Amino acid sequence: MTQRFREDIRNIAIVAHVDHGKTSLVDAMLKQSKVFRDNQQVGDLILDRNALEREKGITILAKNTAVMYRGVKINIIDTPGHADFSGEVERVVNMADGCLLLVDSVEGPMPQTRFVLRQAFEKGLRPIVVINKIDRENARIAEVVSLTQDLFLEIATNSDQLDFPVLYASARNGTASTDPGVEGTDLIPLFECILKQVPPPQIEEGSFRMVVSNLDYDSYKGRYALGRVLRGSIKPKDSVAVIGADGVPVKYEIDDVFSFMGLNRTAVEEASAGEIIAITGLEAVSIGDTVTDPENPEALPRIEIGEPTVKMTFGVNSSPFAGREGKYCTSRQLRERLYRELEVNISLRVEDTDSPDLFLVSGRGELHLAILVETMRRQDYEFEISRPEAITREVNGQVLEPVEALTLDTREDYIGAVTELLSKRLARMTNMHNDGRGNVRMEYHIPTRGLIGFRSAFLTATRGEGVMNTLFLEYQPWAGEIASTRSGALVAAEEGVAVTYGLNNAQERGITFIEPGTPVYEGMIVGINSRGTDLAVNICKEKKQTNIRASTADIAVKLTPPLKLSLEESMDFINSDELVEVTPKNIRLRKRLLTQNERFRAKKAAERAQL
Repeated sequence: MTQRFREDIRNIAIVAHVDHGKTSLVDAMLKQSKVFRDNQQVGDLILDRNALEREKGITILAKNTAVMYRGVKINIIDTPGHADFSGEVERVVNMADGCLLLVDSVEGPMPQTRFVLRQAFEKGLRPIVVINKIDRENARIAEVVSLTQDLFLEIATNSDQLDFPVLYASARNGTASTDPGVEGTDLIPLFECILKQVPPPQIEEGSFRMVVSNLDYDSYKGRYALGRVLRGSIKPKDSVAVIGADGVPVKYEIDDVFSFMGLNRTAVEEASAGEIIAITGLEAVSIGDTVTDPENPEALPRIEIGEPTVKMTFGVNSSPFAGREGKYCTSRQLRERLYRELEVNISLRVEDTDSPDLFLVSGRGELHLAILVETMRRQDYEFEISRPEAITREVNGQVLEPVEALTLDTREDYIGAVTELLSKRLARMTNMHNDGRGNVRMEYHIPTRGLIGFRSAFLTATRGEGVMNTLFLEYQPWAGEIASTRSGALVAAEEGVAVTYGLNNAQERGITFIEPGTPVYEGMIVGINSRGTDLAVNICKEKKQTNIRASTADIAVKLTPPLKLSLEESMDFINSDELVEVTPKNIRLRKRLLTQNERFRAKKAAERAQL
């Protein structure tokens, strides 16, 4: 077939490690390409419109936008930088021909930088390196460029990939330059480099073909299927065939065809090869499906996604407070929601279990699963979850477990505390670098299960002066048991309402999680014991009334402020015999077995089983 190029389009993906400035650069590109009115207030992090993305300061979902420069449409794909959302990168880079690889001028290449660059090379993308944040005081531009060249040498599969341009930018200020000593005044050097270095889409003549790389939904148009047109053209009311994982073509009629410009989807009369589009009218379509000509249905290779490494159970809320705070509480509603998530979250896995009220959910990491939990919670779902566990494999009779590369940036004062923490978690140091100014970077290989609960312990040990990043490496032989380092729990002994007197007694034995006036039930975890064993406490117990009492006796009782755990901290905190109860209004910790008698009998049964 005859091949030709579309010189009026460039398709690029922006990839980088988390917090290296991808979304800020997209903001600047949108603003300088005159997508918005001069007096329009658009703010920052324009593409991160999801409430969770803005709260956590990270990109979670890959997004499409486009700008015009010198008559050429530049389709931009903004991707997440956190390793837990690397499935988003894997499924959208196939729409691009080139990529902007952002590298922080201080941090340099990080674990996720390696991952996204490898993905770009596997898809044959032409990279442009952007050294970002050159306006930072401690920028080490020359050293970071050298480290980036070393990374290219290590990962590149052919010599052409080693020939890449380097730009120096400050995404926050909206400037780019080809000279490291000059900050620049705008992003024109970046736009010019994109037109020059990123190849235009190479297209084939023939009938329509497109692989679905993303899905979206609104109540007016229904489901949108997003992807890049690889061949042919598409118009509203055209007939197409969708080929799913089973290989069976199903015919549909297209309702509308949209292209991207700025923050908007614009309806078009026709879209041809090389363009990134969204189409409606496909009722049953999934990411990875091929949309093609019904007269000549031909399936394209499906998008390959890495396997999940962490699993946990989602179950119907079985606490005494079940059904009080959530709108969707039944197993049918929970199951429907989890399986609906599979349509857009393709690095997730959901399985039914022997119990109709329990579902096994697997993902790329703790944060990947925590975002799903928080999203469902905000959608009025009520359920309970277990502690995350690493997913193991058995090969030739040997148990293998996932191992990750862990990079820690902190102050040298905390080296001892961090090393002690990691030694208990079977971590193995591979490198350590001190910059001579009191900052240290430590690199480890650690089993994934050793990372569960580590983030909060690391932040505590470094007094908040630490940053950690991880990246999945490979499956390795089981490294041995990791001893639990958590203290015992303070467990409510009866149902009622917490009072000051009862909490004051509990605080003599440990740290509490709740305030006076909080409803509790038997088996609910209300604090941490100062010792290693669980302890039942009656925090609903009130002070006995007497005829003689000091006028200031109750005023003198001052409680220590409770320790409030976030969702991620709650997931890290619980043991295998505990659960997190998640509702739209509260996050509670509880024992699987609520009564003290049930827990005592289970403990005795476990002891007899070991004999």
